[in-house]
Amino acid sequence: MSGKTLPVPKVSSAAMQQVMALAALVILYAFFAVFGNRFLSADTFVSILDSSYYIGFLAIGMTFVIITAGIDLSSGTVMVGAALVGGVAYNVWHLPIAVSLLIVVLVGVLFGIGNGLLVGYLHLPPFIATLGMQFVSLGLCAVVANVQTQTYPSLGSDDGWFKNVLYKVNSFPVGILWLAAFFAVAWFLLRRTKLGRYTYAIGSNEEAVELSGVVVRTWKFWVYVVNGFFCGLAGAIYAATFSSITPQTGNGQEMYAIAACVIGGTSLAGGIGSLWGTIIGVFVISVLKTGLLSMGLPVQWQQVLIGVVVILAVLLDVLRTRRRRS
Repeated sequence: MSGKTLPVPKVSSAAMQQVMALAALVILYAFFAVFGNRFLSADTFVSILDSSYYIGFLAIGMTFVIITAGIDLSSGTVMVGAALVGGVAYNVWHLPIAVSLLIVVLVGVLFGIGNGLLVGYLHLPPFIATLGMQFVSLGLCAVVANVQTQTYPSLGSDDGWFKNVLYKVNSFPVGILWLAAFFAVAWFLLRRTKLGRYTYAIGSNEEAVELSGVVVRTWKFWVYVVNGFFCGLAGAIYAATFSSITPQTGNGQEMYAIAACVIGGTSLAGGIGSLWGTIIGVFVISVLKTGLLSMGLPVQWQQVLIGVVVILAVLLDVLRTRRRRS
């Protein structure tokens, strides 16, 4: 392996997209500060942070997957499904809340293993494999929960301490510290380890990587396991944010994660992307959602405008990829 040459990650292209995403974030924030109702306040800033936690965890895992030129359409349902199973562990099996939260993360990892086996070892297209896993996770977790809404202990109750640990202490947004900590772990994995180098290389030219002697299926498997781990973490944060978890609420959450990656410069063609860009994309979406609410626009308009932003980001990525190949 040491004598082989792997495709080099194209960092400069991603860096340019990061600068553009950061500029868009600043412009959006300034726009809503001028035209929004009380947007420029500490409470609104905390709301923006609050709405970024679980999408941030989903987007971090999704970045690994998309850089390999893959996709995960199951991450939203896995996140909510894992939180449902954790709720069953607490309410029905009467396990301690700490153990129940560990089960949430474990369920995310198990679905990541499933996706990794389907994509890495059975060579199914990621779109088909994860679409199928979306239905499996949605149905299986609903069966475990007996299609019932699961509740977590509220803040102030005996077991409500976990909300102070994972979500918020008084008005201080603790969740942002967890997001920052696991962002650092993910950044180290992606930029400083063999897993990260092979993730970029597989997305750049999988055939060349295979010919160089790298067992591609193994590294693809681990990429999806890492993604599953972050889905599980997102499930734990989701449970801390919302006390009631209802089946079906995970549908569509993966689209916000994909949108954050694309806005931040991660190419759907693979081989290009960064976690810094993804986090900027997460906050672009959070600012859009919070800012539009401050202007009194209904939720449906959030989806329309976020969709437009994603289309523009994908169009830019397509043009950039076409220019690079030509």
